Amino acid sequence: MPFLCPECSTSKSLRIGARIELPPDSRSDEIALQIVKCSHCGFAGIAVYEESRRGAMGDESFDHAGFRVSAADVKALRKLIRECPDPRNKRCRCATHRQLGRKTSGRWDGLSDIDREGRFAMRF
Repeated sequence: MPFLCPECSTSKSLRIGARIELPPDSRSDEIALQIVKCSHCGFAGIAVYEESRRGAMGDESFDHAGFRVSAADVKALRKLIRECPDPRNKRCRCATHRQLGRKTSGRWDGLSDIDREGRFAMRF
């Protein structure tokens, strides 16, 4: 599913190139870390999709946010995701899932070592 690039504002050019499903935390039932790249200008960053189905019946909420990070961090995260034998399995116990699925006080904290330079909306 293509999104609007935050760098060049080209619609439908930002695509998810790699992703890993992570275990739920005390707030979200689904957590996915994604590598995103623009086919028009070459911008690369990360995105996090979190969804919660807690509360009343039909009471779902989600947050899909992108982050500007260094090229070195994008490369390192892409390598980590590639090393996982089953990135769509949030119950995988590989080293990548253990590292990226870290929690602090019950909340997902897998990006604590990544310097996020700015947040942007993941818009269609």
